[in-house]
Amino acid sequence: MAHSFDTETEAQGLIDFVDAAPTPFHACEQAAARLREAGFSEVAETEPFPTEAGAHFLLRGGSLIAWDNRGAYAAGLGPAAGFRIVGAHTDSPNLRIKPRPDHVRVGWQLLGVEPYGGLLLNSWLDRDLGLAGRVAVRGAGGVSSRLFHDPRSLLRVPQLAIHLDRSVHEKLELNKQAHLEPVWGVGDVPNDFRAYVADQVGAEPGDVLGWDVMTYPTEPSGRLGLRRELVAAPRLDNLATSYAAVRALVDAAGRDPERVPVVVLFDHEEIGSTSERGAMSTLLPSVLERLVLAAGGSRDDYWRALAATVIASGDMAHATHPNYVDRHEPEHQIAINGGPVLKINTNLRYATDSRGEAAFRLACEQAAVPVQTFVTRSDLPCGSTVGPMTAALTGATTVDFGAPMLSMHSARELCGAEDPAMYAAALAAFLAPAD
Repeated sequence: MAHSFDTETEAQGLIDFVDAAPTPFHACEQAAARLREAGFSEVAETEPFPTEAGAHFLLRGGSLIAWDNRGAYAAGLGPAAGFRIVGAHTDSPNLRIKPRPDHVRVGWQLLGVEPYGGLLLNSWLDRDLGLAGRVAVRGAGGVSSRLFHDPRSLLRVPQLAIHLDRSVHEKLELNKQAHLEPVWGVGDVPNDFRAYVADQVGAEPGDVLGWDVMTYPTEPSGRLGLRRELVAAPRLDNLATSYAAVRALVDAAGRDPERVPVVVLFDHEEIGSTSERGAMSTLLPSVLERLVLAAGGSRDDYWRALAATVIASGDMAHATHPNYVDRHEPEHQIAINGGPVLKINTNLRYATDSRGEAAFRLACEQAAVPVQTFVTRSDLPCGSTVGPMTAALTGATTVDFGAPMLSMHSARELCGAEDPAMYAAALAAFLAPAD
């Protein structure tokens, strides 16, 4: 029996997930916690994969992949049974801390940062920012990774007063090196970021060997609008999809699907996905192959399984902006709270073809949710997703989709409060389609 996806429950669930996940590492931690609660167990990449049917997940840094092959085993479909895969990403554009960040200028203590991804620079001005991330620490048993999430407002990138730049309304120019350094104190001596990080993870400064630390807006996510029909939050691109995908997999677990349901949450999508845990890595193909081999299959069974696989690549979609209607394709308007969005581009910036489109439309039909179709204006460049990469690496039929939003890549984004429930319902139906 499928779970119901209640609008209020899913809107609040998304808010809670986003606020607890200021970094990709925390997003995977939150996803793993929800999977464990649903009966999934963790598998280490360095250990043999289970040969018995089960619901499992593994972590690789800021990426996670989870699966449930109990239904396929029970149906006796064999190791060549294909997969139903939902892909998303855990990273979002932000400001990340440099290796030697501490310095002082004209009596201000500053922290050196580097922009990550295609962030809207102006949206990071005059916001209270916190710090969170992963730290590599030396210990008696070797090097370990520790996460921290400091809830305090520590940093701010102050904007230049209008009195000192009267042209700011006509043209705001921000230099990524000179204008985005946050202040986090006053004094003539720099702060000690290494000591700060060591204190956060309970280590000595000399044992801190490296960090992946980033800033995040500390303002909590929340409902917006006269009837509370909107959700305002950071990192909706793409934690909204990550949250919905995990909810969908939990719903699909034990539903005896004809194929093995899989969810993969990649890191590094915002910077091209070329890393050991991005969509261009071996993460997805290697795990799928190991699943086939652990089930007693051969290399030929693996390729047969891929030929029977369908992938749904989820990333957020542009809702039609009321103040910039001319920036949208006039025959493909996208509404907030209007349901999931199919994303199509003939130049394959999105991987959708007619077969993938059909699979997703049928899932939305079975979930009883509306579906919208997004196409970029022909005279504007089109963004991309993990879809084309996973399609190329696996050879599987792939469809790109999303949920509608405004302010994509801003420090604070906007989506509909009704969309998370419809999003999760459509993905659950995709992972475990009805006969």
